[in-house]
Amino acid sequence: MPRQVSRLWLPRTFTLLTSTTTHTSFSWRVRILACALAVTLVCAFLPCTAFAEVLKSDIVTGETVEARGLTIAQCPSIEAESALIMTEDGTVYFERDADSYRKIASITKIMTCLVALDMGTASDLIPVSENAAEIGESSAGLQAGDIVEFQNMLLALMVPSGNDAAIALAEYYGQRILDANGGTGVLDATACVNAFVERMNAKAAELGMTNTKFANPHGLDDGEYEGDFGSTARDIATMVQYGMKNLLFRGVVSTDGCDIAVKRDGETVVITLEPTDYMLSWYEGALGVKTGHTDYAGSCFAGASKRGSTEVYAIILNSSDDSQRFYDAETCMDWLYENLVDVPLVSSAETCQMNIDGTMKTVPIVAYAAHSGWVNCTFPVTLANPDETLEVFRLNGNLTMDVTINDISGDVHAGDIVGSINFYQHNELVHTAQLMACKDQIGPNFLEGIGVWFDRFLRGFTNEPTVAKNQIIATTTILMDKTA
Repeated sequence: MPRQVSRLWLPRTFTLLTSTTTHTSFSWRVRILACALAVTLVCAFLPCTAFAEVLKSDIVTGETVEARGLTIAQCPSIEAESALIMTEDGTVYFERDADSYRKIASITKIMTCLVALDMGTASDLIPVSENAAEIGESSAGLQAGDIVEFQNMLLALMVPSGNDAAIALAEYYGQRILDANGGTGVLDATACVNAFVERMNAKAAELGMTNTKFANPHGLDDGEYEGDFGSTARDIATMVQYGMKNLLFRGVVSTDGCDIAVKRDGETVVITLEPTDYMLSWYEGALGVKTGHTDYAGSCFAGASKRGSTEVYAIILNSSDDSQRFYDAETCMDWLYENLVDVPLVSSAETCQMNIDGTMKTVPIVAYAAHSGWVNCTFPVTLANPDETLEVFRLNGNLTMDVTINDISGDVHAGDIVGSINFYQHNELVHTAQLMACKDQIGPNFLEGIGVWFDRFLRGFTNEPTVAKNQIIATTTILMDKTA
């Protein structure tokens, strides 16, 4: 979708200076000043996109933009220093510096949530300690002594990016880890949090996140929290892909603000959780996941969206500001959706009618298959599923096909499988489909066979063909017009 400025706030002075007036004393000098101020203010409040760019080193499905010879218009123009976009099957379509080790701020909380999901149950009641309530920075508004149900605590963690919720979860489940390992049963907040963080790192290793290290459950990285920890765009994509397989995780991260109930001083109070993921409110198909921002990490976002059957994950690290991280994600997602296209397997100028499951359908003729039982006989063949389409990535180039037709000498009936067709893109096999006969073709009987043999015998003296040749009629759909 086109970028729009939402909730643009302008000072009252701007309104006064630019409003229409009937006072003749409003001199041309003041008018010029008003125009200049207007331009300055608008530029100040509009999102900065001047540094969005396409790099020659950006990678599109395994090859650099430069090696592919892609134009700037064909690639996502973004400001993030690291980025990666992939589909839920793990196919990576775009990456920029995706293996650079960086601070990831509150994207850390994705792993906090995953470990809690591994250990928690819906009946868990999680207390909030003073240590958790006083953590500072982003907060869910929890207070010391609050008791929060498991799912509500996950919402407090992920929706407003609550550091208080992160510590409460780490202390609660860290205590369980220590108890399971022969602990004393006495709560030591630091030991509990450290045990939980160890579990976070173990989970990262389990998922194959080979360039990731966690040091706390919230992602703060300055002052007392400084240290050598971080991750990469590629590892974060792996983490998001794993998390999105969990229905509760999906539900939590896609929540665009909500109210939760907590027990406080024996009473039930309601806390309103404001979202940090603004894409949930305006991007088509947005599924949320997690924002992050610190001075060291910059503006980060791990986002997910789904349109039709295509689920996409966009990882944006160290973009220029908190608005631009969403624009970068939008640019990447839109780019992928625009270039993932469903196309018919074949295009053919010739068709025929055939009965498929009791319904007469017009089907494309892929080829005319030779019947070796006759001297000069072919019959039409089509796809076993004539309506089949294939989702392909446009920038990988046009499809090519390799048709294989079986040696056929006996009786053939409409619907019989008579061959196959392989489809290739960018020199890789992307799909295989079967071919079936469009109509019956009977082979020669005994007497007809004798006649065919004699005909072939005579043709041997004149070098005439003794059997028909397969004729390929169909072509593949044009994805990129190289002549344009």
